[in-house]
Amino acid sequence: MMALAGNRGSDSLGQRKRNWTGLPKVVASFMALALLGACAQTDNIYEGPKTASVGNLTAQNLTLRQVAPPSHRQIVAVYAFPDLTGQYKEPDRVQSLSRAVTQAGAPLLIKALQDASEGRWFSVLDRSSLESVVQERQIIERMRQQYRGEQEIDPNVLGPLMHAGIIITGGIVGYDSNLSTGGVGARYLGIGANREWKYDVVSVNIRAVSTETGEVLANVLVRKPIASIKDQGDVFRYVELDKLLEVEAGYSTNEPRQIAVQQSVEKAVMALIAEGAMRDIWSFDNKNEQRAFIEGYRSELFNGDGASSTTYLARPKTRSPAAIPQTRPRTRPVQVRTQPAAPQDAPLPKPPENGEPLG
Repeated sequence: MMALAGNRGSDSLGQRKRNWTGLPKVVASFMALALLGACAQTDNIYEGPKTASVGNLTAQNLTLRQVAPPSHRQIVAVYAFPDLTGQYKEPDRVQSLSRAVTQAGAPLLIKALQDASEGRWFSVLDRSSLESVVQERQIIERMRQQYRGEQEIDPNVLGPLMHAGIIITGGIVGYDSNLSTGGVGARYLGIGANREWKYDVVSVNIRAVSTETGEVLANVLVRKPIASIKDQGDVFRYVELDKLLEVEAGYSTNEPRQIAVQQSVEKAVMALIAEGAMRDIWSFDNKNEQRAFIEGYRSELFNGDGASSTTYLARPKTRSPAAIPQTRPRTRPVQVRTQPAAPQDAPLPKPPENGEPLG
């Protein structure tokens, strides 16, 4: 009996040892499967469900592209379009140093100017990257001086920069948070739904300044509301004495602030075109289209009360601000630096004549 008991004890002990011995293999198998699953997941870690797109043009951008063409194209320069609000993004549980609005104002302004009437209104000079342009031109000059010996660069190779008679400037001048907030909801017998919303407002200013005199030729201000809406519903009730049903669902929509700033800039460019036409800074190719465009702008500006008002304002003192002649290089011969001649070996002495002593 003792032997049998001892055998049973040894058998159970051996069985436990075998179980514990096989446990690392099971754990290793699970870890291997987990790693394989992780590898399968990381294959698409950089590929999201939404792909990049160049479309999705807003209604405001399409309207800007459909503006009637001008009588002639205007050369304008853009230096900067900064964020002048100084506001930071509202903290969401944690403090953030992100700005409330985009800091890329100049690219948005340049894009809006180029989109006006499909690029027929403005020829834009990007002065925000002027330092890079000047540095690249200096590299070209240095290379041609060093490797081609040119004292003065051939203007056919590197001509003068274009210059504009009008500078388009301004900035994001205001951002008001929670300008309007509200909500509505209802609940009955543990079943409820509610909607919350809030509105922020971004303000954009654009000015046209004369390069010749510094006079402000036209000045516009545009405000754009930014909407945020949240819908939520829930169920909280007992379906039986000891059984509780609890369900929650919600959905929120936040208008992108960058898109809101972009639409504000595009609207401001359209307003600037109207203001410039009213002040005789530039004009449309078709006078009837110009009159209709100005009347529509003034009707919107005065909430429908300005359609019958005058469509022309006082002209600026600067006459023909865009008529600044471009620099044309003078024709001059290209001077090539001549290399000094290499020193030649001294001529050999003449052989001695007959009877001439040597030494």
